[in-house]
Amino acid sequence: MLPAFVASAALLSADDWPRFRGPNGSGVAESPGLPTKISARANVVWKVAVPPGYSSPVIVADRIFLTAVEGDTLVTLCLDRRDGHELWRRPAPRPRHDTLDRRNGPASPSPAADGRRVVVFFNDFGVVAYDHAGRETWRAPLGPFDNVYGMGASPILVGDLVVLVCDQVTASFIVAFDAETGAERWRTPRPHALSGHSTPVQLTLPGGSTQILAPGSFQLDAYDARTGAVEWFSNGLPSEMKSGPVLSQDAVFVVGYSSPLNDPGQQPRLPPFPEWLAEHDADHDGRVAKSEADATTQEYFAFVDLDKDGFVSAGEWKTNQAMMAAENGMLAIRPGGRGELGPGSLLWKYTRAVPQLPTPVLYRGVLYMINDGGILTTLDPASGAVLKQGRLRGAVDHYYASPVAGDGKVYFVSRSGTVSVLRAGPEQEQLSVGELEDEVAATPALADGRVYIRTLSALSCFGMGTPATSAP
Repeated sequence: MLPAFVASAALLSADDWPRFRGPNGSGVAESPGLPTKISARANVVWKVAVPPGYSSPVIVADRIFLTAVEGDTLVTLCLDRRDGHELWRRPAPRPRHDTLDRRNGPASPSPAADGRRVVVFFNDFGVVAYDHAGRETWRAPLGPFDNVYGMGASPILVGDLVVLVCDQVTASFIVAFDAETGAERWRTPRPHALSGHSTPVQLTLPGGSTQILAPGSFQLDAYDARTGAVEWFSNGLPSEMKSGPVLSQDAVFVVGYSSPLNDPGQQPRLPPFPEWLAEHDADHDGRVAKSEADATTQEYFAFVDLDKDGFVSAGEWKTNQAMMAAENGMLAIRPGGRGELGPGSLLWKYTRAVPQLPTPVLYRGVLYMINDGGILTTLDPASGAVLKQGRLRGAVDHYYASPVAGDGKVYFVSRSGTVSVLRAGPEQEQLSVGELEDEVAATPALADGRVYIRTLSALSCFGMGTPATSAP
């Protein structure tokens, strides 16, 4: 039998949803009385307008925290959990306007909170911490960043630390700040990591020590939470990591998707650099510009030309070879040990219909994985065997938000705002389908018998048998 690893959780109420995807990023809250149907007109407790942003709601005690962009200003919002009315909003500095992928935005990372503080991260500034009354307690400027998509990983609170993964084209790192003062406690380079935005989780070992599990390009790293030292790592991931890891008692599930060319059997063979250079260096200047490159390299040139000088170097070509050779997939890894984990740590791998953005959810013995195109796969977490695969009836769409689960139900929200509620189990039994009549990129939050969903224009709270209220 494998050793029992325990997902660490902060000392918070069972009714809190304190970070992206809730308690330790699990996506699960066993809150009784969650609604069976959700739509713009069904089970609406309250709905309030909020400025645009892709960050997901975070809930601690009687407060909900969000980030947003109001005009040209980055803001942190605090709302009352009972009726959604605004308690405070605070602007953050914005010294720059980094270029972002069209699917990203300047307020994409979600807050992290505990009973005393809320911490936010903005691509165009760095980290800011507030107390629950909205008083700024510290700030830590970071960047500018060089991420093909723009930054998207959310901060997490690990004991008395704020931990943030900053993966980018070059000079990736993971950093920890003192949660009370903002002083930098440690910073560890991630030289293998390229652009991505996977938010880590924490793992508490039987002896009580805590590790931070952070997927990145080509490998999963486990860091000592006290020092930032790499305890162990496992290879075999693709080059782009956006989904977060999911923990069971004896495994960590990691899913990554780079491109269609990284599906099994589709990886192109890339010749050695001297051979490729000789074939494509049309002007014989000893380098290859985008206009000289082959069609595939031109398509992915932003990912190949790491230093953005307009040419492909031998080192960049070597990285490109590794990126193209990597394989999309969901990996089940036995965590623990020292240094590089051997082949025996890979429990199983599944490579079909894996997501680029939505993080899977493990609930009541079933692993739920919906990809960006809306194909839902239920898997046996012990063996990786497919229990069922198909599209949700009435909800064929794109999916950015991650599924969440509680009270025997699993919730899926599509990009166009279609909410599917499934009965927990391998058969993907749909209980209801509803429309929110607005687009959704943020992952829902579950707390105290309520489901909180952020659309592009509003935050809504849904619950069983409660009359609706609205606020401007």
